[in-house]
Amino acid sequence: MTDERKQQLYQNYQSVTARIEAARRRRYAKTGVDTPVTLLGASKTMEAEDIAYLMTDCGLRVAGENRAQEFAAKYDAVHAAGGAYDFIGHLQTNKVRTLIGRAAMIHSVDSVHLAQEIGRQSAAAGITTRILGQVNSGCEEAKSGVSPADAHAFFEEIGAIPGVALCGMMVVAPIYADPADVREKFQESYRIFIDFFTKIRHNIKDPVLSMGMSDTFEIAIEEGANLVRVGSALFGKRQTQI
Repeated sequence: MTDERKQQLYQNYQSVTARIEAARRRRYAKTGVDTPVTLLGASKTMEAEDIAYLMTDCGLRVAGENRAQEFAAKYDAVHAAGGAYDFIGHLQTNKVRTLIGRAAMIHSVDSVHLAQEIGRQSAAAGITTRILGQVNSGCEEAKSGVSPADAHAFFEEIGAIPGVALCGMMVVAPIYADPADVREKFQESYRIFIDFFTKIRHNIKDPVLSMGMSDTFEIAIEEGANLVRVGSALFGKRQTQI
C-alpha cells in the first residue's frame, strides 16, 4: 500500500468519525439520549489491506462484506487485523456455510428460511450466530427484507430459532435524489425498533439498529441508529472487482 493511499484512508476515517460525533451531539441536543455509534466499514470490492490498515492504524473496529465469496477471500487478513468482520449483503442459503464461525454478525437475515439454515448450521457447529432481522423500509421489490408492517412478527419467529441470537434490526432504505428525504423512513424504522426491542423483547442487551450508509448516515444517527454502514465515504470510490 502506498503512503498516499494510507493518508487518504486515514483522512477519510478522521472525517467520517468527526461527522458521526457531530450527528451524535445533534441527537443528544434534540432528545437527551446519548447513544454510542459503531462505524462499520462497508468494504465491498475493497482490498483486504485497506480494511486491515483502517483497523490496525486508524481505529476501525468493524468491517462488513456484501458477498460471501469476497468475505471468504478477505477473512484471514481482516481477522489477523483484530477487528470484527460482519456480513451485510444478500445471502443465499447455499452460501451460509462460508460465514458460520467466521462472521461476527450477519445483518441481512431477510427470511425465516434463511434464519433457520443459519441456525441449523450454527447448532451443528456448536455455536450461536448473532443476526439482525432485515427490514425493507420502502417495500421496494428490488430489495430484500420484510415490510415494516411484518417486522415484529418476523422478529418473533426468527428470535425463537435455535442456533441464532437475534441482536437487532437492519434497515434497507430507499435511495432518494435528496438524501434528506429518507428521514421519514428512518423515523418509522426507529419506532419499529424501539417498540420491539425495548418493549416486546426487552431482554436483549444493547440491541443493534444498523441503519444509514455513506449518503445518509448522519441523518440515520440523528434518528436513532447505533450502527452505520459506511463505504465510499470511508474507502473512496469503489473498485469494479477485488
